[in-house]
Formats: sequence, C-alpha cells, structure tokens
Amino acid sequence: MPANVELLGIARTIALRAGDLARLRRAEGVEIAASKSSLSDIVTRADQEVEHIIRGAIAAARPNDGFYGEESGAETGSSGLTWVVDPIDGTVNYFYGIPSYAVSIAVVEGDPDPQTWRALAGVVVNPAAGEVFAAAAGGGAALNGQTLHVNHDTELELALVGTGFGYDATRRERQGRVVTELIGRVRDIRRIGAASLDLCGVAAGRLDAYYERGLNPWDHAAGALIAAEAGATVGGLRDARASSDLVVAAEPGLFSRLNPLLQEFHRDDW
Repeated sequence: MPANVELLGIARTIALRAGDLARLRRAEGVEIAASKSSLSDIVTRADQEVEHIIRGAIAAARPNDGFYGEESGAETGSSGLTWVVDPIDGTVNYFYGIPSYAVSIAVVEGDPDPQTWRALAGVVVNPAAGEVFAAAAGGGAALNGQTLHVNHDTELELALVGTGFGYDATRRERQGRVVTELIGRVRDIRRIGAASLDLCGVAAGRLDAYYERGLNPWDHAAGALIAAEAGATVGGLRDARASSDLVVAAEPGLFSRLNPLLQEFHRDDW
C-alpha cells in the first residue's frame, strides 16, 4: 500500500494540471454540453475534457486503482484504492465566470461509498484564486503549504454557516425552509456554490460550519478529509457518516450543537 503522502503528491500534480486546463477553457469561453438531473444541472465541455485528462493521468500513474468520476462513471480496480473525482465542482459558477469553482480529487480505500470508505488523500484546487487545499490522512491539512486549523470555541449564535441547494426546484424550496428556521439562530448563512470549497472554507476558518443535503460522493470526498484534518468533525444524520443524506462539518463543540438542530429541522426530502 503506498504512503498517503505519496498518493497526495500524485493527486496534487494531477489536480494542478487539471486546474490549469479548466482556467484556460474558462478564459476561452464556456460551452454547455448537456443537462443532467434538471435544466439547471449543466455539464460543460470543459467538465468532460478535464475529467478525461484526470482519468488518463491517474491510469498512467496508478493503473491498478479504481476510478469514480462525476462525468464518466466508475471503474473498479484491483488495488483496493479508488480515485473519486469532480473535475469542476461549482459548474454553474464556472459557467457564469464566478471565481469559486474547483478541481476536487480524492483517493479512498475500500468501495467508493462514503459510508464505508477510508479517505487517504485529497486535493481541492481553486484555479481562479491560485489556491491548493490538500490533506493526507493523519498528516493535517494545508492551503498552499500553510497548515490549516478550524475556528475554535465559536458559539452557535455567532457561527457563519455555509450551505448549498439541490438542482431540483422543489427540493430547493424545502431546503430554503430549513435556512429560514436556522438563520435566526446563527450569525449568518453563506451559499458559495461549490461544496468542496465550502468544506475547505471550514478548514481555513472562512466558515465556522457547513451543511448540505443531497451531495454526491465526488462533491465531498476531498473536502471532507481536508476539513477533518484541520480539526473539524464531519458527519451526517443520526450519528451516521457523511453521505447524500447529510454532510455537516464544524469544530467539534459547534458540531455538537448544530447537527442536532439540523436533525430537528430535518424533512425527508429537504
């Protein structure tokens, strides 16, 4: 089994290359290739091209590993490791030219299921900002080489909380009602539009907490590890691990207050 730092080095190299391509394609102009779950759930040509080069680079470096990407699906490997990839997280931001999008690459041990995997390394690159968030399991988290730590001892009433919304309009309405219930109990709410950057924001102290329902594994695989290595507790509903049911990340004391509150507000389809 390769060392986590070795895997992190591979992930960083590939993510930086992919980020350069994403930034170049953004400057040239973005073309929508398709819609997925709804008309607002778009895929750009750049999403597809960036994932293609990531997949090829991983196959060249680690030919026996599996791959699980947003745009090209899953492929099982023989090594017990799987690379979980979002080529451009925050595609709508990317399409509009909002500089909050990211390349997210994680490598996990076990099946590509957040309920059972063990994340070994993760990198989130924001090409527009020149930021590289990175973590190896047991080795801490860093931003451009500087160690990251979550904010500590933040009271719920003073917490800046990030969240996101689904593509389906009906689900967004339900999620909006949860925000309505929560916003009077915290400092304020932020909606940045890229889950990986929200989780890295918790790691960097730019947010005190983050929660979202309906995320896919590639949305949070790298960011959740980075947040956890910076000192956050990352979990889901009813003491479960983070998954599509719910992802919550915060400093442990704040997590212990926020997560029960979200469960109190929980509705089956929000």
